[in-house]
Amino acid sequence: MTGDSFDKVLVANRGEIAVRVMRACEDLGIDTVAVYSDADKHGGHVRHADEAYNVGPARAADSYLDQEAIVEAAQKADADAIHPGYGFLAENAEFAGRVEDTDDVTWVGPSADSMRQLGEKTSARATMQEADVPIVPGDTEPVESAAAVREFGSEYGYPVAIKAEGGGGGRGMKIVHDPDEADDQFESAKREGEAYFDNDTVYLERFLETPRHIEVQILADRHGNVRHLGERDCSLQRRHQKVVEEGPSPALTDELRAEIGEAARRGAEAAGYYNAGTFEFLVEEDPDRDAESGELLGADTDFYFLEVNTRIQVEHTVTEEITGIDIVKWQLRVAQGEELDFEQDAVSVDGHAFEFRINAENAADDFAPATGGSLGVYDPPGGLGVRLDDALRQGEDLVTDYDSMIAKLVVYGGDRTESIARSQRALAEFDIEGIVTIIPFHRLMLSDDLFIHGKHTTRYIDEDLDHDRIEAAQERMGTETVPSEDEDVYTREFTVEVDGKRFEVELEESGQPPQVGTGGGAQTGGSAGASSSGASGGGGTTVSAEGETVAAEMQGTILDVNVDEGEEVAAGDVLCVLEAMKMENDIVAEFGGTVTQVPIAEGESVDMGDVLLVID
Repeated sequence: MTGDSFDKVLVANRGEIAVRVMRACEDLGIDTVAVYSDADKHGGHVRHADEAYNVGPARAADSYLDQEAIVEAAQKADADAIHPGYGFLAENAEFAGRVEDTDDVTWVGPSADSMRQLGEKTSARATMQEADVPIVPGDTEPVESAAAVREFGSEYGYPVAIKAEGGGGGRGMKIVHDPDEADDQFESAKREGEAYFDNDTVYLERFLETPRHIEVQILADRHGNVRHLGERDCSLQRRHQKVVEEGPSPALTDELRAEIGEAARRGAEAAGYYNAGTFEFLVEEDPDRDAESGELLGADTDFYFLEVNTRIQVEHTVTEEITGIDIVKWQLRVAQGEELDFEQDAVSVDGHAFEFRINAENAADDFAPATGGSLGVYDPPGGLGVRLDDALRQGEDLVTDYDSMIAKLVVYGGDRTESIARSQRALAEFDIEGIVTIIPFHRLMLSDDLFIHGKHTTRYIDEDLDHDRIEAAQERMGTETVPSEDEDVYTREFTVEVDGKRFEVELEESGQPPQVGTGGGAQTGGSAGASSSGASGGGGTTVSAEGETVAAEMQGTILDVNVDEGEEVAAGDVLCVLEAMKMENDIVAEFGGTVTQVPIAEGESVDMGDVLLVID
């Protein structure tokens, strides 16, 4: 359904993006509704909203991905619209269609049909081809076997990228360097596609060796008006996950950026796209380009369509800073049926902006995510040109059930040089204690010659950057994770009455549980005990067999179990595959022996410390 104006919007997300959307709603005089899981009951987005509804347990599949629960919360709150933010259900065409079919609730985003057309990579490639938008050599139809990967490699050469239909950000993408890898990587890509996107369909592309990642922000209304808002350069990535984004790109001439921008606008028009979206491209970097002397990539440079993100992007803040256009507010306005009130030639890019993802990760340890911790100190920077999007506050515990990003630092300057200087100052001012972050890595990059001169590609961190430098920066400027002090929390239930309406209220109390004395009153004192049989590895699994245990090092979901009880394994064998923090992690045997117990199953959620297998 599409309404004329909104009085109340439900934000189907969490953390900083939920707060960002709520602020845009407040600017437009719209009330906000939060949803939250059990893990997020004290989350910043819950505090920020006018009202909030619990939608399930910590596991995302049972809460933030529960389509029925989200829609029911919107109906219960009498919300006019649902804004999905990014991640979770934001690019789920089925959910968009469900909202579109719900009476009196509007979907804030592109149509479900557009999401299907552009969200599935093969159909998106076909659409772009018809719109004369360059695409990477590859298939426009799904492939069914590893044999097709080998055939593709024989025709186009290696490496070959196997990509999940619904994938993005490196998730569901596997690289095949030679024919012998085809079988394992094909199955892995299908498995990730099924786990992340409920779609195990994959397709193939030629894998570009030295690309820059350039993306174009699109805004379009339901009256046929399509505008692009310039480009962002997202080439600084680790394992295909963006770390730093900036705009405009430091590597493109005005002629090349105009070509790419128009290609994106053409593609959006061909797809009948409306609302906000991002068209992503790979641009071939010239290894011989003399970036230090100011040489840029010209109009003869090859660029290729990569994918469309049919939602708001994490890095939309960069475009907002250099154009002055509030993209989220326009999302809401377009959903209300408004027409864009500016022409393409009125869009101007002024100055330069960076976005630094402040992730709770240890860059010196291969960007391993923190598995817990508490914000003992949280003192963000300020000053001219500094913007912070966040939701956590000092004293709060880190929620590790979802992703590792705790904030986004956005810095604007009159040009790239000024923006770099302000970024150095802002990152040095950003004081976080109690949780490890990648702030030291960001500060290192702002003194890195290749990055300073804008010559970095998407391969730089993973393949070329000296990791000893990262370790030295972390040791010199980093903080360590300090475990939160776990204190028993007890819940008491009350019934209260407000304006004649009764509510069931839960009150949480820390410390010792209330004891009911002989006089009927509540007493303090005494102790609470618990007993268990067997050995537990963290609460989720119980060990009954003899042998050495293999435990989960972080919270995640079991994607695949490769061994059975009674099976012999050797050191180095992959025992199971654990998805955590958007990454697929092979759990490898450190020693050989016989598997005596497998207390886990495919699709099961595990917590840090849970026993995955027992080997004798």
